[in-house]
Amino acid sequence: MACQLTAGYATNCKDTIGGIVRVWLSDFGTLSGITLDSDDQITDASGTATFFQYDLKNSGNTLTTTVTTSRDTGTTFFSSVLSLVLPKLTKELSKETKLIAYGRPYIIVETRAGDFLLLGKDHGCELTSATIATGGAMADLSGYTLEFTSEESLQPLYISGGTSTNPVAGLSSLTETITVGTNS
Repeated sequence: MACQLTAGYATNCKDTIGGIVRVWLSDFGTLSGITLDSDDQITDASGTATFFQYDLKNSGNTLTTTVTTSRDTGTTFFSSVLSLVLPKLTKELSKETKLIAYGRPYIIVETRAGDFLLLGKDHGCELTSATIATGGAMADLSGYTLEFTSEESLQPLYISGGTSTNPVAGLSSLTETITVGTNS
């Protein structure tokens, strides 16, 4: 089977920025009928889902995807690691962290460049590491560091029509509820 290349890459203008603005978590299994276009962009989905919004403000929030290919077994998969830093310890967020650890949510990431990416389309995302800590110095983090891993047959997928208030606004067949986080 031939795997034909379809495009090259030209040096782009330096007009993009890195970083993550916010993420939304939703219970795994609430999305179905996910439709991809020829560029592997999500153009529609069905189901009923509640997305819980987490606003992010620091540079410790990162998303890294590693492609792993084995010539011996003929396999390729994409492993994405999402690291989140959530300042301020609260009993509410401690409880929610426990619930996240028990599940395997879908996660949508909004980048500072204005893109919306879905992690965990087929298998969800696992909370593989969580640190709940208060530092020794007054300026140290008193909060949470969460690390999620998603292993999928495709890279994190771009979502068509997402907005900062509704990351799935462009998915007309989906019934969604967006729950914005609160300050404690």
